[in-house]
Amino acid sequence: MKRILLPAGGAVLATGLLAAGLAGTASATPAPTDEYLAKSAQQVADIIDFWTKSDNAALKSATAYHWDYKEVKKLVQKGNYVADTKPGVVAPIGEEKKVAAKVHNVNVPKTIGKVFFEGRDGKLYWCTGTSIQANYKNLVSTAGHCVYDLAGNDEVVSRWVFVPAYYQGKAPYGLYVGKQAFTHYDFSIYEDFDRDYAFVTVYNGIGGGAGAKAQVSKGEYDKHVGPKWTERKYFDFSDPKQEAEWKAGRSKYGDNGPFQSEVADKDKVEHVARPSAVDTYGEFDDYIVEAGKDGIKAVKVSATEAQYTAAAGKENGVSAGTVAADFDNGAKFEKKTEAISKETYERLLAEKASGKFDGKLEELKPNGTVAGWQKTEYWTLLWVKSTAKTVHYAETYFVQDVKYVDNGRLGDVVGGQGFAYNQPTGKYVRTFGYPYAEHPDGSKPYTGVTVKNCYGKTSAKLVGSAAKKIEEHVALKCAMTPGADGGPWLLKYSNAKRLGYVNGVTSTFNDQDSNDRVDYISSPYFDGETNVVYKAAANTASGPMFPFPKP
Repeated sequence: MKRILLPAGGAVLATGLLAAGLAGTASATPAPTDEYLAKSAQQVADIIDFWTKSDNAALKSATAYHWDYKEVKKLVQKGNYVADTKPGVVAPIGEEKKVAAKVHNVNVPKTIGKVFFEGRDGKLYWCTGTSIQANYKNLVSTAGHCVYDLAGNDEVVSRWVFVPAYYQGKAPYGLYVGKQAFTHYDFSIYEDFDRDYAFVTVYNGIGGGAGAKAQVSKGEYDKHVGPKWTERKYFDFSDPKQEAEWKAGRSKYGDNGPFQSEVADKDKVEHVARPSAVDTYGEFDDYIVEAGKDGIKAVKVSATEAQYTAAAGKENGVSAGTVAADFDNGAKFEKKTEAISKETYERLLAEKASGKFDGKLEELKPNGTVAGWQKTEYWTLLWVKSTAKTVHYAETYFVQDVKYVDNGRLGDVVGGQGFAYNQPTGKYVRTFGYPYAEHPDGSKPYTGVTVKNCYGKTSAKLVGSAAKKIEEHVALKCAMTPGADGGPWLLKYSNAKRLGYVNGVTSTFNDQDSNDRVDYISSPYFDGETNVVYKAAANTASGPMFPFPKP
C-alpha cells in the first residue's frame, strides 16, 4: 500500500513508530519517534530472569510465531516497487573500507539468531533476526510483526530478546534485551506489510550463564537472589508405604518443613459440630483444630443482630440451648461498632434491604441534630470440615548461583551485516532462518532447531496481497516456513567472511503452484524510506544495563 510522506523539500521521510495522530497529516514533517521494549534496569533484570531461570526453560518452550500462521496464499501482481532514491549500501562491521567478496555458500554467520518474545496471548514465540551495522554496534534487524503484536491493537510485544547463534537452549554469545524498536508508521499504524521490517536497539549482552543448580532448605530458598524453583513429589495415602514415608518426613521436619498437606478444592466443605476436644475457641482467623485429612476449622461468618441477641450477647461463648438454630453447638459471637460516612450509610441501607448486609445501621441525632452515622456488624464461628481430597507432598527447593557478566556490545561480540537499499531485483541473495511450522498440507520437514537457508534471484513479479495491503514486495523461491520470519536477505554474501548486506527480511510465506506447500517467501522492498528508519535506529545508543552483581 503506497503511502509516502513528502516534506516541503520533496525528500522522502520515514520514522520509527510514528504516533497515530501523525498518520493523517502527510503535509507535515513528522519527528522520528520510537517504542520502548525495556526502559529500566528492573525491567531488564526481570526479562533476563524470565528467559534464563531453570536452565533457560522459557527459551526452550517457545514456538515459531506468525501472526496469520495458516493463511498461506498466492502472491498476485498488484504493482511493483519503485526505487525512490539512488541505490545505497552500508558496509558490514569490519568491512567498512574493504571491497565485499562476491563468493557465496551455506556457511552460517554467527550474527544470525532467534528473536524471543511474549505475545499478548501470553504465549512464548520466536522469529529470526540478525545483528546489523550501527554506529553503536547495538542493532538487530527482523520483521515488523516480530516486534508488534498485530492482534493486540498494534502494541509492542513483551520480553523481547535476541540470542545470536541460538541452538537448543544455548546462548553461546549471550542474550541481548531489546531497548527500542523502530519501524515505519505504515506498518505500526496501518498494518501495511509493504513496511514489515523493524530495527531494534539492544542493551549490552548478558553472558556467562548460571551456575549448577543446588538443592537447599526453605530458608535458604527464601533468601536466595537469582534463579530458583520448587519441585513437588506427591504421596498416595492409599498405599501404606507412601503414607508412612510422608508421616515420617512430617515428624522429622515439623510444621515448617518440606512435607505439607493442602486441600485440593477448598470450596468443598460441610458444617459439623464443635469438636468436643476443644475447650477454647481460639481466634476467628481459620483456627485449625485438626491438621491433615478432613481437618476441622472454625471459620468466621456473618450473623444478624437477632442471632446475636438470641445468644444473650455473650462474647465468650454460650450454651447450646441459647444459640440460634442456624448455628452449630459451641458458637461464639462477636460484634464491632464503628463510625461511617453518610455515603457508606446510604449504600449499606440499600444492601440491607436486598439482604447483602446483616448488621445494624444507626443515624445519630443528639438534640435532634444529625451528628453522624454508624454500623454494627455481628459474627459467629461456624465449624466446618473439608470434604474435598487432601493431597500430601514433599516440596524440594532448588537455586542457581548467578554468574552473569556484561558481555559487551552485540556488534563487538558477533559482528554485524551491512545494509543495502534501492537495489534492483534479479540479484542473488541468500536468506537465513529458523523454519519450524508445517506446510499447509501438514508435512513438517523442519524442526526449528538449526538455521536453514535459501539462495536465488529476487523477483518483483509476485508481489501482491490484498489481505496484507502488499503492493511492493519482492519474492524469492524458497520452501522455508514460519519461524524463518524476520530472517535477513543478504546481498553479496561472503564465504570466508560470512558477511553480506541486509536487503530484505522474510515477511510472508506463499504457495504459488497451489499444491499446499510453501514455495515462495517475500520481503518488503528496502527503499529510501527504509533507509531513514534504519538510520534513526543505527544512530540511537543503548549501552549496558547490567542487572546482576558481577562475580
